[in-house]
Amino acid sequence: MSTALLKGRQFAVLLGGSAAERDISLESGANVAASLEAAGATVIRVDPVEEHWPEKLQNVEFIFNLLHGPGGEDGTVQGLFDLMGLPYSGSGVLGSALTMDKVRTKQLWQGIGLPTPAFRVLTPDSDWQGLIAQLGVLFVKPAQQGSSIGMSKATTGAELQAAFDKARCYAGDVMAEIFIGGEEYTVAILGEQALPAIKIVPATDFYNFEAKYLSEETQFCCPCGLSQQEETELAALAMSAFRSVGAGVWGRVDVMRDVQGDWQILEVNTIPGMTSHSLVPMAAEAAGYSMADLLATIFAESLEMRSDKH
Repeated sequence: MSTALLKGRQFAVLLGGSAAERDISLESGANVAASLEAAGATVIRVDPVEEHWPEKLQNVEFIFNLLHGPGGEDGTVQGLFDLMGLPYSGSGVLGSALTMDKVRTKQLWQGIGLPTPAFRVLTPDSDWQGLIAQLGVLFVKPAQQGSSIGMSKATTGAELQAAFDKARCYAGDVMAEIFIGGEEYTVAILGEQALPAIKIVPATDFYNFEAKYLSEETQFCCPCGLSQQEETELAALAMSAFRSVGAGVWGRVDVMRDVQGDWQILEVNTIPGMTSHSLVPMAAEAAGYSMADLLATIFAESLEMRSDKH
């Protein structure tokens, strides 16, 4: 996609917000805004914590939404932009709302036969020790957060209860997903293609917030070491997972490969990080896209998707 498509355009970049991922969103938005400006676009930066922020969007052609988490990635602002008649980047209301809810996303995948780890929704009345005995080691996470926020690993009933108490500090359900021993991969989606897969080798016990954003020792391997056939199979699975939940334009699908070599889908992220060290720009670079190329493609694909629905 020609980056000349960006030159002279009037863009808004939505960044920050009030979710737990605010700091990452600020960094993602700043990186995108700088790249757009370097490509010749005029950019205003809009933070929804400011009063009357929608009024700042009146003279823009298009919105690059880099809000991560609830309020920005869950269909809320997407519905607002639809009502305002403003084109914006990425998935619409349905895909955004559904993928932000990990429980219902996994229920959909189970219903159509896509592989995803077994899970349970936790409540204060859950049988902590019974769940460990039945399912083994569990990952506990808030069902409507991203960036591994509020996530813990539990190997005993006491640890499971403590993990529940930690995760319930965030709005929405708390889910426990069985531990998949194996390798973790992520596949970025751009338009109708899956970009080269990235293998994640966390520096910590699992790929938590520290491993994602703080550690210098987490390794991201691209090429990821899979055979061409394996990479093709993974790409097809990621695309199926992405399309099945109504997501569109761009995003990222996180997948585990268990010890038997089988794929297990974890989740879909419809507004992944776009910082200088994030995984979507890394995969795009491996596929021959500069940051400006990536943004021009997101812009064009988003306009095409919005036009198809009107």
